[in-house]
Amino acid sequence: MVLLPIRGLGRFLPVSPLIMIPGLVVEALGLFLALWARAHLGRNWSARVQLKVDHELIRSGPYRYLRHPIYTGLLAMYVGPTLVTGEWLAVIGVAIALFAYWRKIGIEEDTLNAAFGAEYEAYRRTTWALVPGVF
Repeated sequence: MVLLPIRGLGRFLPVSPLIMIPGLVVEALGLFLALWARAHLGRNWSARVQLKVDHELIRSGPYRYLRHPIYTGLLAMYVGPTLVTGEWLAVIGVAIALFAYWRKIGIEEDTLNAAFGAEYEAYRRTTWALVPGVF
């Protein structure tokens, strides 16, 4: 978004350490969550939606609570700098990322449901996709 010649959208937040510091904390927590989740996926992780040989349904670590904690962490890593910069252009970037992850989540859920069937449906009923209590 920085490379696009869009100027003049302005700020939606004032420049303030009271906002910027929590933004940095959100970003750091997002990084921690994404790395923690990636470690729990182990050999099952792939950048593309695909099943590995002997693919397992992981339900440990952050996967006890969220089905897509890496995406949650990455989105937090986008929201944090959005708070730090306070720029509307950053909000647009977060909205684009949200749409992209929403689309990819649908593909992943269909793939995992096809692979694990009733086991995945039971897992879905006991976890949230991205944000506990919201989605």
